[in-house]
Amino acid sequence: MIWQDIVITVASIIFSVALVPQVYAGYKEKKGTIAYGTSVPTFVGLYVLCVAYFTLELYLSTVVCFITASLWLILCIQKRIYR
Repeated sequence: MIWQDIVITVASIIFSVALVPQVYAGYKEKKGTIAYGTSVPTFVGLYVLCVAYFTLELYLSTVVCFITASLWLILCIQKRIYR
């Protein structure tokens, strides 16, 4: 494991933990408060980063980035469902 994998993983965990309250609030309040212009490019870009991390054999970064991207996708879906 290289040090860059650890740094990227820790940063991604922080981003994921920061998103959890927003996802929960959207579910609890039945509101999609994140704009498509924010959520769509973010989750698409993060999924692309997952592929890049995987090809660099940064497996921890890949997994945590996938989780973060999925949380952004959930926010986008909430926007669609809870208009």
